[in-house]
Amino acid sequence: MGRNSLKRVLQAVLVLLGVALLIFLMLRVVPGNPIATMMGEHADPAAIERMTAELGLDQPVYIQFFRYVADAVRGDFGTSYTLGKPVSQLMGAAFGNTLILALMAAVFAWILGIVSGIIAAVRKNGLLDHLFMGLSLLGVSMPVFMVAMLLQYVIFANKITAIPISGVESWKGFILPAIALGWNSAGSVARLVRSTLVEILQEDYIDTARAKGRGQMGVLILHALKNAMLPVITMMALQLSSMLSGAVITETIFSINGIGRLAVQAISGRDIPLLQGTALFTTAVVILGNLLADCLYGALDPRIRKEA
Repeated sequence: MGRNSLKRVLQAVLVLLGVALLIFLMLRVVPGNPIATMMGEHADPAAIERMTAELGLDQPVYIQFFRYVADAVRGDFGTSYTLGKPVSQLMGAAFGNTLILALMAAVFAWILGIVSGIIAAVRKNGLLDHLFMGLSLLGVSMPVFMVAMLLQYVIFANKITAIPISGVESWKGFILPAIALGWNSAGSVARLVRSTLVEILQEDYIDTARAKGRGQMGVLILHALKNAMLPVITMMALQLSSMLSGAVITETIFSINGIGRLAVQAISGRDIPLLQGTALFTTAVVILGNLLADCLYGALDPRIRKEA
């Protein structure tokens, strides 16, 4: 198990390096001079050339890349061109809001999705099954920005002042963004829990447990749900990583100073160090989400540990 975990970590490091190289090259292929963009179109060409040399952008690309990787390993992702602050400092300040938003959205999505999926599976082909699966299909189909704007409209139209529609001055400011971000994930979890449970409830060992006198709730919790949660755990871990790395639209609509909004600012201002830092951060989060899913899978299913 330890050797397999080490192998996965090494693979994750290689993937991260590959993504860093890809991002680095893609940003250099884009036409135009980021220094000229930063200093304005009427800037002195001599000043642009001097600033380019100071930042090391006049050196060969491979030297720039190796220097960037060496600095990134030490936690130095450069200085933002537009904001004039270290990228690591900017991401550190923004990560707190992104983490709170992602955790609240994940808790909302998982509770709603798991409960809805269990009820739908138990009431298979019933009214509640059709109701919850219809709502889950609606959640999967609606884009995040549509859910976000619809929630803002409902709160604004009904003049509900207790829940802010923009900004995060207190924890209440995260309520609407968390619902908007977690709504899609809740639908996916509900549908997966329902389909997996329906299949497992037809297995022979479930009939054996019922024949031994287990009640419906005992069979569901002690036997069916444990096995049904294995694929759900994988989805949940990936969902959390995607929420941490992909909350760009949600943070922009609700004016949340998070990693996603920081990336949008970097793209708008062609801030290469900031864009590279946010891109590497999101990549690392997705990779960690995959590793977490693998570890949880092995912890829940002994057969996987033996195979590893």
